[in-house]
Amino acid sequence: MNKHQFLGLWLNGFHQVNYFTWGNPNSDRTVIAVHGLTRNAHDFDFLGRYLSPSYHVVCPDIVGRGDSDWLKNKTDYGYPVYLSDMACLIARLSVNSVDWVGTSMGGIIGMMLAAHTNSPIRKLVINDVGSHITAHSLNRLAQYVGTDPQFDHLQQAEEYFRNNYSTFGALSDEQWRHMTIHSVFKNSQGVYKLKYDPAIANVFNSKPIMDVDLSYFWLKVNCPILLIRGSNSDLLPRNTVNWMKMTKPSMQVVEFEGCGHAPHLMSDEHTKIIKDFLDE
Repeated sequence: MNKHQFLGLWLNGFHQVNYFTWGNPNSDRTVIAVHGLTRNAHDFDFLGRYLSPSYHVVCPDIVGRGDSDWLKNKTDYGYPVYLSDMACLIARLSVNSVDWVGTSMGGIIGMMLAAHTNSPIRKLVINDVGSHITAHSLNRLAQYVGTDPQFDHLQQAEEYFRNNYSTFGALSDEQWRHMTIHSVFKNSQGVYKLKYDPAIANVFNSKPIMDVDLSYFWLKVNCPILLIRGSNSDLLPRNTVNWMKMTKPSMQVVEFEGCGHAPHLMSDEHTKIIKDFLDE
Protein backbone atom coordinates (compact mmCIF):
# COMPACT_ATOMS: atom_id res chain seq x y z
CA MET A 1 0.00 0.00 0.00
CA ASN A 2 1.28 3.46 -0.94
CA LYS A 3 0.07 6.89 0.15
CA HIS A 4 -0.43 9.89 -2.16
CA GLN A 5 -2.01 13.34 -2.20
CA PHE A 6 -3.36 15.81 -4.72
CA LEU A 7 -4.83 19.31 -4.51
CA GLY A 8 -8.54 19.87 -5.00
CA LEU A 9 -9.99 23.32 -5.63
CA TRP A 10 -13.31 24.74 -4.57
CA LEU A 11 -14.77 28.21 -4.14
CA ASN A 12 -12.87 29.00 -0.94
CA GLY A 13 -9.44 27.73 -1.88
CA PHE A 14 -7.36 24.61 -2.35
CA HIS A 15 -7.53 21.53 -0.15
CA GLN A 16 -5.42 18.38 0.00
CA VAL A 17 -7.01 15.04 -0.79
CA ASN A 18 -5.28 11.89 0.44
CA TYR A 19 -5.49 8.49 -1.25
CA PHE A 20 -3.95 5.04 -0.91
CA THR A 21 -3.07 2.65 -3.72
CA TRP A 22 -2.66 -1.10 -4.01
CA GLY A 23 -1.23 -3.16 -6.85
CA ASN A 24 0.56 -2.22 -10.05
CA PRO A 25 -0.04 1.40 -11.19
CA ASN A 26 0.66 0.25 -14.76
CA SER A 27 -2.17 -2.29 -14.69
CA ASP A 28 -4.70 -1.87 -17.48
CA ARG A 29 -7.53 -2.09 -14.93
CA THR A 30 -8.05 0.55 -12.23
CA VAL A 31 -10.56 0.33 -9.39
CA ILE A 32 -11.52 3.36 -7.30
CA ALA A 33 -13.14 2.46 -3.97
CA VAL A 34 -14.89 5.21 -2.00
CA HIS A 35 -16.14 4.99 1.58
CA GLY A 36 -19.32 6.06 3.34
CA LEU A 37 -20.26 9.33 5.02
CA THR A 38 -18.19 9.09 8.22
CA ARG A 39 -15.67 6.50 7.11
CA ASN A 40 -12.29 6.58 5.36
CA ALA A 41 -10.11 4.84 2.79
CA HIS A 42 -8.91 2.16 5.20
CA ASP A 43 -12.32 0.48 5.03
CA PHE A 44 -11.03 -0.90 1.72
CA ASP A 45 -7.65 -2.19 2.90
CA PHE A 46 -8.95 -5.76 2.72
CA LEU A 47 -10.52 -5.29 -0.72
CA GLY A 48 -7.42 -3.48 -1.98
CA ARG A 49 -5.18 -6.31 -0.88
CA TYR A 50 -7.53 -8.90 -2.41
CA LEU A 51 -7.75 -7.16 -5.80
CA SER A 52 -4.13 -5.99 -6.01
CA PRO A 53 -2.74 -8.97 -7.99
CA SER A 54 -5.03 -8.08 -10.91
CA TYR A 55 -5.97 -4.42 -10.44
CA HIS A 56 -4.57 -1.04 -9.51
CA VAL A 57 -6.80 -0.14 -6.56
CA VAL A 58 -7.17 3.49 -5.49
CA CYS A 59 -8.87 4.39 -2.20
CA PRO A 60 -9.33 8.11 -1.45
CA ASP A 61 -10.21 9.84 1.79
CA ILE A 62 -13.05 12.15 0.78
CA VAL A 63 -12.30 15.69 1.97
CA GLY A 64 -13.11 16.13 5.66
CA ARG A 65 -12.30 12.48 6.41
CA GLY A 66 -9.25 10.38 7.15
CA ASP A 67 -5.99 12.09 6.22
CA SER A 68 -7.56 14.59 3.81
CA ASP A 69 -7.93 18.26 4.75
CA TRP A 70 -10.93 19.65 6.58
CA LEU A 71 -12.59 22.42 4.58
CA LYS A 72 -12.30 25.93 5.98
CA ASN A 73 -15.80 26.87 4.85
CA LYS A 74 -17.95 24.17 6.43
CA THR A 75 -20.90 24.84 4.12
CA ASP A 76 -18.78 23.56 1.21
CA TYR A 77 -19.19 19.92 2.27
CA GLY A 78 -21.41 18.22 -0.28
CA TYR A 79 -21.55 16.30 -3.53
CA PRO A 80 -20.42 19.12 -5.84
CA VAL A 81 -16.97 19.29 -4.20
CA TYR A 82 -16.78 15.49 -3.85
CA LEU A 83 -17.51 15.02 -7.56
CA SER A 84 -14.96 17.67 -8.50
CA ASP A 85 -12.28 16.02 -6.36
CA MET A 86 -12.97 12.57 -7.79
CA ALA A 87 -12.80 13.93 -11.34
CA CYS A 88 -9.39 15.38 -10.40
CA LEU A 89 -8.33 12.01 -9.03
CA ILE A 90 -9.30 10.19 -12.23
CA ALA A 91 -7.42 12.78 -14.27
CA ARG A 92 -4.37 12.38 -12.04
CA LEU A 93 -4.38 8.63 -12.62
CA SER A 94 -4.14 9.21 -16.40
CA VAL A 95 -6.51 6.38 -17.27
CA ASN A 96 -9.33 6.26 -19.79
CA SER A 97 -11.70 4.24 -17.62
CA VAL A 98 -12.10 3.05 -14.04
CA ASP A 99 -14.24 0.55 -12.18
CA TRP A 100 -15.99 2.09 -9.18
CA VAL A 101 -16.81 0.53 -5.81
CA GLY A 102 -18.75 2.82 -3.51
CA THR A 103 -20.27 2.30 -0.08
CA SER A 104 -23.27 4.50 0.73
CA MET A 105 -22.00 8.06 0.04
CA GLY A 106 -19.27 6.56 -2.14
CA GLY A 107 -21.95 4.74 -4.11
CA ILE A 108 -23.87 7.97 -4.65
CA ILE A 109 -20.71 9.69 -5.89
CA GLY A 110 -20.15 6.81 -8.30
CA MET A 111 -23.75 6.91 -9.48
CA MET A 112 -23.54 10.65 -10.14
CA LEU A 113 -20.25 10.32 -12.03
CA ALA A 114 -21.55 7.39 -14.08
CA ALA A 115 -24.66 9.38 -15.03
CA HIS A 116 -22.68 12.04 -16.89
CA THR A 117 -21.97 12.07 -20.60
CA ASN A 118 -18.63 10.47 -21.54
CA SER A 119 -18.25 9.08 -18.02
CA PRO A 120 -15.04 7.10 -17.43
CA ILE A 121 -16.89 4.66 -15.14
CA ARG A 122 -16.67 1.24 -16.81
CA LYS A 123 -18.37 -0.84 -14.11
CA LEU A 124 -20.19 0.30 -10.98
CA VAL A 125 -20.47 -1.53 -7.65
CA ILE A 126 -22.92 0.18 -5.29
CA ASN A 127 -22.89 -0.93 -1.67
CA ASP A 128 -26.19 -0.47 0.14
CA VAL A 129 -27.55 2.73 -1.32
CA GLY A 130 -30.04 3.22 -4.10
CA SER A 131 -32.18 5.51 -6.18
CA HIS A 132 -34.31 6.56 -3.21
CA ILE A 133 -33.31 7.16 0.42
CA THR A 134 -35.92 7.47 3.15
CA ALA A 135 -35.97 10.25 5.72
CA HIS A 136 -36.32 7.57 8.40
CA SER A 137 -32.91 6.05 7.60
CA LEU A 138 -31.28 9.48 7.35
CA ASN A 139 -32.67 10.43 10.76
CA ARG A 140 -30.99 7.35 12.22
CA LEU A 141 -27.64 8.43 10.77
CA ALA A 142 -28.15 11.96 12.06
CA GLN A 143 -28.33 10.65 15.63
CA TYR A 144 -24.60 9.91 15.74
CA VAL A 145 -22.96 11.74 12.80
CA GLY A 146 -21.17 14.86 14.00
CA THR A 147 -21.59 14.20 17.72
CA ASP A 148 -17.79 14.56 18.13
CA PRO A 149 -17.16 12.14 21.03
CA GLN A 150 -13.75 11.74 22.63
CA PHE A 151 -12.11 8.68 24.16
CA ASP A 152 -9.44 8.25 26.80
CA HIS A 153 -8.10 5.03 25.27
CA LEU A 154 -8.43 2.90 22.15
CA GLN A 155 -10.55 0.25 23.84
CA GLN A 156 -13.17 2.88 24.62
CA ALA A 157 -13.08 3.99 20.98
CA GLU A 158 -13.45 0.40 19.79
CA GLU A 159 -16.57 0.00 21.94
CA TYR A 160 -18.01 3.08 20.22
CA PHE A 161 -17.41 1.59 16.77
CA ARG A 162 -18.79 -1.81 17.75
CA ASN A 163 -21.98 -0.12 18.98
CA ASN A 164 -22.50 2.40 16.19
CA TYR A 165 -21.39 0.21 13.28
CA SER A 166 -22.80 -3.14 14.37
CA THR A 167 -24.96 -3.11 11.22
CA PHE A 168 -21.79 -3.59 9.14
CA GLY A 169 -22.08 -7.29 9.96
CA ALA A 170 -19.86 -9.85 11.66
CA LEU A 171 -16.29 -8.59 11.96
CA SER A 172 -13.38 -10.29 13.70
CA ASP A 173 -11.66 -8.69 16.68
CA GLU A 174 -8.77 -7.90 14.35
CA GLN A 175 -11.07 -6.11 11.91
CA TRP A 176 -12.75 -4.07 14.64
CA ARG A 177 -9.32 -3.04 15.91
CA HIS A 178 -8.25 -2.17 12.35
CA MET A 179 -11.32 0.04 11.96
CA THR A 180 -10.67 1.71 15.30
CA ILE A 181 -6.98 2.44 14.77
CA HIS A 182 -7.64 4.06 11.40
CA SER A 183 -10.73 6.01 12.48
CA VAL A 184 -9.36 8.06 15.39
CA PHE A 185 -6.50 10.42 16.11
CA LYS A 186 -4.94 11.63 19.35
CA ASN A 187 -5.25 15.39 19.83
CA SER A 188 -2.94 17.76 21.69
CA GLN A 189 -4.75 17.01 24.98
CA GLY A 190 -3.95 13.31 24.60
CA VAL A 191 -7.50 12.13 23.96
CA TYR A 192 -8.73 10.21 20.93
CA LYS A 193 -11.24 11.82 18.56
CA LEU A 194 -12.98 10.65 15.41
CA LYS A 195 -10.99 11.15 12.23
CA TYR A 196 -13.54 13.28 10.42
CA ASP A 197 -14.72 16.87 10.57
CA PRO A 198 -17.91 17.05 12.67
CA ALA A 199 -19.11 19.70 10.21
CA ILE A 200 -19.89 17.00 7.63
CA ALA A 201 -23.09 16.57 9.68
CA ASN A 202 -24.25 20.06 8.69
CA VAL A 203 -26.18 18.46 5.83
CA PHE A 204 -28.53 17.05 8.48
CA ASN A 205 -28.82 20.30 10.43
CA SER A 206 -29.19 22.95 7.73
CA LYS A 207 -32.74 21.95 6.73
CA PRO A 208 -35.42 19.40 7.63
CA ILE A 209 -34.51 15.82 6.73
CA MET A 210 -36.66 14.54 3.89
CA ASP A 211 -36.69 11.59 1.50
CA VAL A 212 -33.98 11.83 -1.18
CA ASP A 213 -34.78 10.96 -4.79
CA LEU A 214 -31.71 10.10 -6.89
CA SER A 215 -33.65 8.55 -9.77
CA TYR A 216 -32.60 11.38 -12.11
CA PHE A 217 -29.01 10.15 -11.86
CA TRP A 218 -29.86 6.47 -11.61
CA LEU A 219 -31.79 6.41 -14.88
CA LYS A 220 -28.84 7.95 -16.73
CA VAL A 221 -26.36 5.25 -15.68
CA ASN A 222 -25.57 2.92 -18.60
CA CYS A 223 -22.61 0.84 -17.38
CA PRO A 224 -22.85 -2.67 -15.85
CA ILE A 225 -23.95 -2.50 -12.20
CA LEU A 226 -23.61 -4.73 -9.16
CA LEU A 227 -25.89 -3.67 -6.31
CA ILE A 228 -25.01 -4.99 -2.84
CA ARG A 229 -27.57 -4.92 -0.05
CA GLY A 230 -27.45 -5.82 3.61
CA SER A 231 -30.40 -8.09 4.40
CA ASN A 232 -31.39 -5.85 7.34
CA SER A 233 -30.69 -2.51 5.66
CA ASP A 234 -33.04 0.37 6.43
CA LEU A 235 -31.30 2.67 3.95
CA LEU A 236 -31.83 0.37 0.95
CA PRO A 237 -35.26 -1.29 1.35
CA ARG A 238 -36.25 -4.15 -0.94
CA ASN A 239 -38.92 -2.11 -2.73
CA THR A 240 -36.19 0.31 -3.84
CA VAL A 241 -34.07 -2.60 -5.08
CA ASN A 242 -37.08 -3.97 -6.97
CA TRP A 243 -37.67 -0.63 -8.69
CA MET A 244 -34.00 -0.31 -9.61
CA LYS A 245 -34.04 -3.84 -11.03
CA MET A 246 -37.19 -3.07 -13.01
CA THR A 247 -35.57 -0.01 -14.59
CA LYS A 248 -32.26 -1.82 -15.22
CA PRO A 249 -32.96 -5.55 -15.69
CA SER A 250 -29.30 -6.37 -16.38
CA MET A 251 -28.25 -5.12 -12.93
CA GLN A 252 -26.85 -7.84 -10.68
CA VAL A 253 -28.05 -7.89 -7.07
CA VAL A 254 -26.37 -9.59 -4.10
CA GLU A 255 -27.76 -9.59 -0.57
CA PHE A 256 -25.54 -10.37 2.43
CA GLU A 257 -27.27 -11.95 5.40
CA GLY A 258 -26.62 -10.59 8.87
CA CYS A 259 -25.75 -7.09 7.65
CA GLY A 260 -27.66 -3.84 7.77
CA HIS A 261 -26.26 -0.57 6.47
CA ALA A 262 -23.75 -1.19 5.11
CA PRO A 263 -21.99 -4.53 4.48
CA HIS A 264 -18.35 -4.19 5.55
CA LEU A 265 -16.72 -5.65 2.38
CA MET A 266 -13.84 -6.99 4.47
CA SER A 267 -14.46 -10.75 4.25
CA ASP A 268 -13.40 -13.12 1.47
CA GLU A 269 -17.09 -13.76 0.74
CA HIS A 270 -17.71 -10.08 0.08
CA THR A 271 -14.50 -9.33 -1.80
CA LYS A 272 -14.78 -12.42 -4.04
CA ILE A 273 -18.23 -11.39 -5.26
CA ILE A 274 -16.88 -7.96 -6.20
CA LYS A 275 -13.86 -9.43 -7.98
CA ASP A 276 -16.01 -11.92 -9.89
CA PHE A 277 -18.20 -9.06 -11.16
CA LEU A 278 -15.22 -6.92 -12.15
CA ASP A 279 -13.56 -9.88 -13.88
CA GLU A 280 -16.55 -10.58 -16.13
